Amino acid sequence: MTSSLPVLTLVIPCYNEEAILTDTCAKLSSTLASLMVEQLISPASTILFVDDGSKDHTWQLIKIEHLANRLVTGIKLASNAGHQRALLAGMMHARHYADCVITLDADLQDDISVIRTFVLRYLEGYEIVYGVRNNRASDTRFKRNTAALFYRFMDTLGIRLISNHADYRLLNKRALDELSRYGESKLFLRGIIPQIGFKSDIVPYERKRRLAGETKYPLKKMLSFAFEGITSFSVAPIRLIAAIGFTLFLVSMLAACYAAFQKLFGDPDAGWTSLIISIWLLGGLQLMAIGIIGEYIGTIFAEVKKRPLYSIDSKLEQIHSISTPKFTKT
Repeated sequence: MTSSLPVLTLVIPCYNEEAILTDTCAKLSSTLASLMVEQLISPASTILFVDDGSKDHTWQLIKIEHLANRLVTGIKLASNAGHQRALLAGMMHARHYADCVITLDADLQDDISVIRTFVLRYLEGYEIVYGVRNNRASDTRFKRNTAALFYRFMDTLGIRLISNHADYRLLNKRALDELSRYGESKLFLRGIIPQIGFKSDIVPYERKRRLAGETKYPLKKMLSFAFEGITSFSVAPIRLIAAIGFTLFLVSMLAACYAAFQKLFGDPDAGWTSLIISIWLLGGLQLMAIGIIGEYIGTIFAEVKKRPLYSIDSKLEQIHSISTPKFTKT
């Protein structure tokens, strides 16, 4: 029976996570051990840490855990490639030996007690399982409002996203193989994976507060990530610029008629205020338009180079025999 159980790999991207890595490793090991005891997953299941070019002792801690805990494996990227690329590196590495993977962040803000539900959905035949937050009470009001605005905006653009879903999800081997065919350098996995279109389900969970360390997504990075998502999946902003330009052209024709009327029958100095406002308005719109178009050109530039998304510096090979480990629940 054991041989028919699925091999599950938890993929955990890490960047400067030395403050929480040991605790994270213990909790995930306990979770995997419980699933093995229930015979829901194979004893060959593992935890794969992906060190995304950390500057602290994250990689050294992963190697120590690897020596002491047979569930722990790891790969180290040669440089900081970014969260999305580190996730992809882990998934593409695991797809060669795992039947399914679950991706989650090292801070364990995503409730790991629902991993069991993820596995049950997989065993029921679902190929992609999304973890979706049932509320955003732990976020600030600003973050809640901007997140809601982002999802509404993306929906307006026709971009299919799973609302309140981050990167906490399960993918089976077929979904991973399909994902490997996407050769984009501007990665926005939250938009790419729903495009795969395989049978999927949603598992709600409550997101917790971070126990230690700093968030890896400050406001500037979140805005950049959101903008990448928009420009990677839609040309609607460029069309919006064209619509604004056409509207302004019509308005300028009316303004020209008004100016001609003032010149012929009114005070030539009248209209100075409206002239200055028009100059500033048009100047701002032009700069904004150039910036948005520049983002698309930059995306094209990045895509046509077809450079590797990441380079793997080191891999930790399995050195322990496969058996069901025993851990105390935490």
